[in-house]
Amino acid sequence: MSALWIAHVTVTDDAAYKKYAELAGPAIADHGGTFIARGGRYVQLEGKERPRNVVARFPSVDEAVACYHSDAYQKALDHARGASERELVIVEISE
Repeated sequence: MSALWIAHVTVTDDAAYKKYAELAGPAIADHGGTFIARGGRYVQLEGKERPRNVVARFPSVDEAVACYHSDAYQKALDHARGASERELVIVEISE
């Protein structure tokens, strides 16, 4: 079953986070991920507000987890650490 990678982000260092985004996109694509939403308009109804929200669809939970742990994504993530506050969850889609 397909899965969604859902990230809620507050960017604290624009330059470093831009480098993360440049590297993360190809790493996600290499694992079959495609972006559904990337920082667009949102309405916060509950919980902690994060102004950047990203949703990517993957072929499976396992593929999304493999992406996260891949060398390419971890290299990208090095630029996000210290440049953002984030939550990331992977959710299987009921199809």
